[in-house]
Amino acid sequence: MPLPCTATPIWPANLQLGEGTLWHAASARFFFVDILGQAVHAWAPSTDTRQTWLVPEKVGWLVPCADGQAFVAGFQSGFVRLTLEPELKIERLGSPHPDQPGLRLNDAKADPAGRIWAGSMHHENPQQPLGQLACLHPDGRIEIAERNIHIANGPAISADGTVMLHTDSLLRSIYRYTLGANGQLQGKSLWKRFAVEEGEPDGMTFDAEGHLWVAFWGGGCLRRFNLAGDELQRINLPASQITNVAFGGENLDLMLVTSARAGLSAEQLSEQPLAGSAFVLRTGVRGLVPAVWG
Repeated sequence: MPLPCTATPIWPANLQLGEGTLWHAASARFFFVDILGQAVHAWAPSTDTRQTWLVPEKVGWLVPCADGQAFVAGFQSGFVRLTLEPELKIERLGSPHPDQPGLRLNDAKADPAGRIWAGSMHHENPQQPLGQLACLHPDGRIEIAERNIHIANGPAISADGTVMLHTDSLLRSIYRYTLGANGQLQGKSLWKRFAVEEGEPDGMTFDAEGHLWVAFWGGGCLRRFNLAGDELQRINLPASQITNVAFGGENLDLMLVTSARAGLSAEQLSEQPLAGSAFVLRTGVRGLVPAVWG
């Protein structure tokens, strides 16, 4: 049953496709992106200050670099090293789809070994299974781990780095893998498939208790599951297209949740004036320290 929980909008309702939530402890800020707006946003909870950087391509996510000086970002064209301060600097790291310009990187996470797992989708034809799941190793090597994905989302990786969950949103399905020490994905199985009326599973993250939080596009909620697939909590939010979630704050007990306006009709937007906002809330649960690349 849905739990009462106050979601406070901390960003105006102008995100076309909010995504890529991340807590950056070194600067005490949450970062997130607007994919269609080609923008990176930052919000500092302690001071309520906001910053925005415009980038030259659609950007899906950020992962901190181990050197603490920059991020790896998922641009439409591939992986880049993105420095935001003191000035914007972009260094190309390579692409998992150099011969498929219709693909774009969509969502990603780092694992405890310093690898980035990044999914892609065809940005004009997501109905076709043209997306991939790629691994960017700490030494810069790029490997394709999975193909034939429609809309790649997640992934989420357990604290010990042995379990990875990954979503094909169009199929409303989350898959489970065993993640080997050398970065091999093994034992793929269907973890959970959702009904049409539940919406599409989108971004997700593990909490410190080993449970999974999933954002639901079209479902207007966050849902918390144990690894057996049982629902433990549900939090309804004032927007239907919920896209991503991350824990952060000094005690990792804040949740930042993004949403999207894109694709909603004028009538739907009038009914959801907060669609396209980023929200912050507390659930009494703590998250994990985000892993880094390198």
